[in-house]
Amino acid sequence: MIIFFFHLGFLLKVYKKRETKKNLQNFFDFSVRQIELSLREIGYGDATINKKMKDYVNLLFSIIDKIDDWENKNTKNQIKILKIYIGGTNNYSIFVEYFEKYRLFLTKNSFNNLSKDIITQ
Repeated sequence: MIIFFFHLGFLLKVYKKRETKKNLQNFFDFSVRQIELSLREIGYGDATINKKMKDYVNLLFSIIDKIDDWENKNTKNQIKILKIYIGGTNNYSIFVEYFEKYRLFLTKNSFNNLSKDIITQ
C-alpha cells in the first residue's frame, strides 16, 4: 500500500498545477473508493474499514507532504523520506531512482492520457 501511496502522491503532486482541481479530486476519490472496496472484499466490517481508511488517508497526506519538493532534495534527503515509510531494505537508492524516473514520466505525459479510463470528463 505504501508504494501505491507514493505513486499516487507523485501523480497528485505533478499534476496539481497542470490539471483542474475537479479532475484531480475525481481521481483521488476514485482511488480512495477502490481501496475501500478492496477492504470490503477482504471481509472487513464497516467500523474497521472506517478506521483503516482514516489511517490510510492520513498516511497518504503525510507522504504527499514529505515529497512536496522531492526534486529539490538531494539523494540523501530523499532516502530519509523513504526510510520513514519503507522498511526491510538497505538499498533505498533503487527506490529513489525509480521514483525519480516515475516523476519524470509523469511530467512528460498528460493527466488525461493516464486517467482516460478512470475519469470521464
